[in-house]
Amino acid sequence: MASGMVGSFQLMKSLNKSLILNVIRLDGPISRAEIAKKTNLTPPTVTNLVAELLASNLVIESDLGTSSVGRKPIMLRIHASAFQVIGIDVGASHLKLVSTNLNAEIQETLLVKMPNPITAPSFLELLIHSVDTLLEKSQLQKDTILGIGIGMHGLVNPKQGVADYAPNLALRHIPIREKLETAFNLPVEIENDVRAMALGESWFGNGQGIENFICVNVGMGIGAGIILDHKLFTGASFTAGEIGHTTIEIEGPKCSCGNHGCLQALAAGPAIASRVQEEIRLGRESLIAELVHGDVEEITGETVHQAALQGDPLAIEALKNTGRYLGIGVANLINILNPSRIILGGGVSKAGEFILGPMKETVEKRALNSASICEVKLGDFGTAIGAATLVLQKLFMPEYSNGDTRGTERVGLQ
Repeated sequence: MASGMVGSFQLMKSLNKSLILNVIRLDGPISRAEIAKKTNLTPPTVTNLVAELLASNLVIESDLGTSSVGRKPIMLRIHASAFQVIGIDVGASHLKLVSTNLNAEIQETLLVKMPNPITAPSFLELLIHSVDTLLEKSQLQKDTILGIGIGMHGLVNPKQGVADYAPNLALRHIPIREKLETAFNLPVEIENDVRAMALGESWFGNGQGIENFICVNVGMGIGAGIILDHKLFTGASFTAGEIGHTTIEIEGPKCSCGNHGCLQALAAGPAIASRVQEEIRLGRESLIAELVHGDVEEITGETVHQAALQGDPLAIEALKNTGRYLGIGVANLINILNPSRIILGGGVSKAGEFILGPMKETVEKRALNSASICEVKLGDFGTAIGAATLVLQKLFMPEYSNGDTRGTERVGLQ
């Protein structure tokens, strides 16, 4: 019983320390007295815990604050450059790696081409080698790295740290956390790529301060990352957000999941290319054919966008239809979850108003409630930054991480 009480006290102390740390992150530079007011902790408790944070080098004393009476208070801020986090975006064709500071500001990047085909063992070897390469490139000391975060496409079990199914790699049951923690002796967090993107946008992008919003990523596939009450919603079996496999046209084209008429089969990058290829094969004239020198198999969503920019009617029509399909899917999300914002990301979203205009028009007609629609702020490395945020969340807000404080002992939070 005594050991249980000690354990509970240590956890409470850790959560209080994270609470103070997060207040400093959000509101710093800030004085100890202001921290006590914001957290409702006693001034002696704040003083003691801040002393531990200073000793761990997570926090540093900044300039003196202002005061109408007495001594000026000493201000505190996060020592952002003292520690780093590694974030990895596992896409269909490439790995994108970043090292960031505690403010998720990118310090170094690395792009690694994915072999095709690839096996689970060779994929894990590639991950380990890529992290080693980033460490060497950025000249990071391992004792300053808080952890590694991974945004993985497909179905992911974040509690077990396993990629259950990565469709673009045709791989199943990949023990990513186990292998990387063994290789680097660092905490490893893994999440679905779009959910990682949503978390990154919530902390550092166009979702900051927004209680309920949804990130929709449109590329090779279509998925959604859902933030409810400022928290990432994963669902009972970690598959929440699979908007790409909601039915839009019951007699529509067959999807990779086996169903017909899924949003992904109508509006993802390959679907755009497929519709255009069919039209050209049926004899429709288009600049698109010239761009691929007559080889319709080479047509991609990017090709269609390039042709649309040059005024090609078929390309503009294809992107407009894509926007309408996406609008139906997004309107369904709005009607079910009532978010205040939709944040659009992924390669297809780069087609801009060719898609966004028809999508917004369709949403306006079909959604019962309004929601602002914008594009992601964090850009091409948004998922990797979101993956790094998985680690930062363990540090600053462990109560939002399923109660798992694994890894916080490395910087004295236990």
